[in-house]
Amino acid sequence: MTAARHGVFHPLRVTEVERLTDDSVAVTFAVPPGLRDVFAHAPGQHLALRRFTDGGEIRRNYSLCGLAPGPEGPESLRVAVRLVDGGAFSGYALKELTAGDTVDVLPPAGRFVLRPRPGHFAAVVGGSGITPVLCMVTTLLAREPKARFTLIRSDRTSASTMFLDEVADLKDRYPDRLQLVQTLSREERQAGPASGRLDEQRLTELLPALLPVAAVDGWYLCGPHGLVQGAERALGALGVPRERVHQEIFHVGGEPAVTGTGAPVPAHATVTAHLDGRSGSWPVREGETLLETVLRNRPDAPYACKGGVCGTCRAFLAAGEVRMDRNFALEQEELDAGYVLACQSHPATERVELDFDR
Repeated sequence: MTAARHGVFHPLRVTEVERLTDDSVAVTFAVPPGLRDVFAHAPGQHLALRRFTDGGEIRRNYSLCGLAPGPEGPESLRVAVRLVDGGAFSGYALKELTAGDTVDVLPPAGRFVLRPRPGHFAAVVGGSGITPVLCMVTTLLAREPKARFTLIRSDRTSASTMFLDEVADLKDRYPDRLQLVQTLSREERQAGPASGRLDEQRLTELLPALLPVAAVDGWYLCGPHGLVQGAERALGALGVPRERVHQEIFHVGGEPAVTGTGAPVPAHATVTAHLDGRSGSWPVREGETLLETVLRNRPDAPYACKGGVCGTCRAFLAAGEVRMDRNFALEQEELDAGYVLACQSHPATERVELDFDR
């Protein structure tokens, strides 16, 4: 079996670029037999893609969609890319990428996952947040006959709705086990919920009318920060235990979300990093994050967004203390267990030790 190393990209050939909406595509990659165990993934995980331009290296995360592979690993991988204003990678994917091209791809990562098991599960998603949840729903219903799913999705218009036909096909295939609720914020509908945004107040009223909220075994929230935050507060107000709520945020924007104490960085801080069975210690330069220090000496350190959103740079804090600027990726249980985001962490003690292998 091939051992996956944290920061190692693999060139994969594009086999299809499928237009989903005017501003989104699905990109399919072929996986060679020797890499199928490396690219095995759980429902809900994502890939980091890389390209080089005159401005340097660009990395972006995109969620895997479709049926998750079995133990033999995938023959292909499919991700969805939505155009972002000024997006260096999304613009390339929509306007230039074609079948036959090669893209550098990191092995799957992420802990926003739902492994098939019996129970009733539900999701509140917005826009491209459907992508990881589509993988969850498809895999769960195909592999666990005693599972049910309620999918509540919000989009601007029908024309902007990604995977509209695929979700409709799932509903037709599993009419008794998939409950689908579609809302549109900028378009009136003949049937279903009234148009408008799914904010905290609306969800607090809507959810109990749709399903037995307290009986749901797991809630999965994915999309823009405002939607996820509102859904999380609504579920809290409805008495859902925090451990049943899982989230992945897209499009954070400029929210500060400072989680640290603001303590000054020690003048002579050193970080020790354990990565792929090798260790090293290096001085932290003024203003650097711990990830930046590690990358100066270990370019294979894992990262993608550098914005505290994707969680690719998650590491266990084995010694010392850190201050994190932002955290939109780690859940409270992970923080309590000692994990940090290296891309957002600054040393708060003279010695800090990170373990990327744990």
